[in-house]
Amino acid sequence: MGVLVQPAALLLIIVAGYLLKRVGVFGPRDYRVVQAAEFDLVLPGAIIYSFATNPHHLSLLLVSAFGLFAAMIPPLCVYAATRHTPVARRAFLMLNVSGFNLGSFSFPMLQALIGPGAIVTAAMLDVGNTTMVAAGTVVMTQSLLRMQPGVSLPDQHPGPESKLPKARLDDPDARRLHRRSMIRGVLKGFFGSPSFDVYLLMVAFMLAQVSLPAWVAQISKPFSGANAFCSMLMVGMLMELPGSKQDFKDVCQVLAWRLPFGIAFAVIAWCFLPLDPLVRQAVALCCLSPTAIFATMYTDKVLDNARLAGFTLALTAVVSTFMMVAAHLLLAGI
Repeated sequence: MGVLVQPAALLLIIVAGYLLKRVGVFGPRDYRVVQAAEFDLVLPGAIIYSFATNPHHLSLLLVSAFGLFAAMIPPLCVYAATRHTPVARRAFLMLNVSGFNLGSFSFPMLQALIGPGAIVTAAMLDVGNTTMVAAGTVVMTQSLLRMQPGVSLPDQHPGPESKLPKARLDDPDARRLHRRSMIRGVLKGFFGSPSFDVYLLMVAFMLAQVSLPAWVAQISKPFSGANAFCSMLMVGMLMELPGSKQDFKDVCQVLAWRLPFGIAFAVIAWCFLPLDPLVRQAVALCCLSPTAIFATMYTDKVLDNARLAGFTLALTAVVSTFMMVAAHLLLAGI
């Protein structure tokens, strides 16, 4: 029963954020203040603290590669399987089936279930995972669905077509400028994410075998302590219950995609990764994590529908809590 205390506390923070918004303590758009603090300050600080306080071995780069693979495959499958689906629904599915909520949810879960050593594995998995959820997924979604970066879909195309119209560029100079614009958009998508930039820097330090000094851990410790609270509070502040049957169907579709993929990746991690059993168990549990916290931000920017993404994260957090506990009990007994 004790293993449920930490995840229950995270869910209660979501509920508190939602209730405080309903009674008027928080305004409808106040979540964007917490969102900016979380993604631009708190989460990068938590990443630095993880690397400053735990040894990260080069052998765990295999875990990072697995995290990149596990976050990349689902949106590609969704894209291939939803060719005749309206573009807004395709974008919502692609943004919300990809990746895992590791830093805000799985870190405290793994610490409660396995112990503090498992956070090292989760952090290395998050190196690959963050490559997609912090930048790669939104770049892939906008490119494949022919969406204009930096402009929400309702602003650029209010229609229900399954594809956005592809611009015809007959002039060679126009094509060259278009390619340059696309490349700049892709680079901005990746390097404009503070979390992605921090992970790149930390991996570079790890490859160069440079240890972070103790004062870095002391400075970044408050950010790490605030990470779970800020992210879950933000989810509660932006969350709304589905407003229509179609919204409810979209959330169910996210679950219908995520659960089989999560279970499949967990089985692959446990059975085939050539690593220590505790490392494999930590990776397997992470594969059952809720939707990525970044999905709320990018669903807000791309579709102007962060509230539905927040409800999706909250619902998958409840499901993931029970699945991760059940998987831990099963794998610990093997």
